[in-house]
Amino acid sequence: MSSVLWLRRDLRRRDLPALGSAAEATDDDVHVLLVIDPVLWDGAGPARRGWLAASIRAAASSYDGRLTVRVGDPATQVGGFADEVGAGSVHVSAETTPYGARRDRAVRRRLADRDVEWVATGSPYAVGPGRVTTREGKPYRVFTPFSRAWRDHGWPGPAAAPREVTFGDDRSDDPSRTRLDRALDECPIELPTAGEDAALRRWRSFRDEHLADYADGRDRPDRPGTSRLSPYLKVGAIHPRTILADLVGSRSQSARTYTDELAWREFYADVLHAEPRSAWRDLRPELRTMTYDDPGELVDLWKQGRTGFPIVDAGMRQLAETGWMHNRVRMITASFLCKDLHVWWPEGARHFLDLLIDGDLASNNHGWQWVAGTGTDASPYFRVFNPVTQGRKFDPDGAYVRRWVPELAHVAGTSAHEPWKVDHGYDHGYPEPVVDHREERAEALRRYDQARH
Repeated sequence: MSSVLWLRRDLRRRDLPALGSAAEATDDDVHVLLVIDPVLWDGAGPARRGWLAASIRAAASSYDGRLTVRVGDPATQVGGFADEVGAGSVHVSAETTPYGARRDRAVRRRLADRDVEWVATGSPYAVGPGRVTTREGKPYRVFTPFSRAWRDHGWPGPAAAPREVTFGDDRSDDPSRTRLDRALDECPIELPTAGEDAALRRWRSFRDEHLADYADGRDRPDRPGTSRLSPYLKVGAIHPRTILADLVGSRSQSARTYTDELAWREFYADVLHAEPRSAWRDLRPELRTMTYDDPGELVDLWKQGRTGFPIVDAGMRQLAETGWMHNRVRMITASFLCKDLHVWWPEGARHFLDLLIDGDLASNNHGWQWVAGTGTDASPYFRVFNPVTQGRKFDPDGAYVRRWVPELAHVAGTSAHEPWKVDHGYDHGYPEPVVDHREERAEALRRYDQARH
């Protein structure tokens, strides 16, 4: 009997334990399947659908054009495809997100009715969620002790490719091809090159040219100091294990800092696995009584990049135009929505997930809670980012602002962060600040004290 390899967040061929498992399970063909799940597909914004479509097409090339794409309910589609190709087993990378776990349970039940074996091997993470716990066997809520335990736990090296494997023919139907074509046609941004080869090239280029400066340069949005691998990690075009294999043994601070960034991704996945409701609910119950303002015109201006705070507006415009935003600026823009506009973080988290091509539920939503101070407790609520001082510190020459806010292209140097101090700062239509940051910071602290007591 043949086997089925069902791809989800693992759109690659290298370093894929599930592929090895599928190859070992059969002397016949391995049929590679991807199901476009309308629940996830229709809920994504057009930029993310475009990136997914491009990544699916690239994955098909990795499998010599022998990737079958179907559209519909996964339980129906996977079960029906297993029948169609006469498969005795379906192989996957384990999934732990709330929706992914529910979906997989439904698929497993459908396969059990057909006497088709379900085999989960590996996960999208170096250390699967739930494997790193405290001495009492409980999940971590704080990053630093998690990261120490995560390092101590360790992870295997990259998975070897199976020696011999033949893939079944592409059996994609017209509805699936149409979905992919439409997603690419309707994508509103210029996408990066998709696929595992592109991911590996990007990693090696960053490793060789920029990693040495990462510890100091990663917070500078005006410089190419980050790897820009998050979109590839999101779809599994590269596995963190592949990256970590190049970092093992390095004693440089930059390599350690970059490893910490991968650990943050795994930490948030672990938190979501332990507390599924934290996807859209405050993790810290003592702050669930916090009062917020209803989203209104000011939130629309925030989304448009028209708040009058240059670093905030630059970030929001970068997001809209590219489907990506520098991580330091993600924190600044999130703090502005939560602490200056007093809007509950899910409003911003949903907007980011609509536009980000690397939009990942665990990392995005728990990153928002970190800034809001209602999630993992590394950042208390009373830490409020000042958008002006943050801009001056991390974009000291104003280059990032001038790149994304052309109305300020004529304002030289660091003055781009304070156009109100320049005689000609508003000559080209840039808006004045929509709020007084000092007043809104005081209001945010007042609401924090009220909720805490």
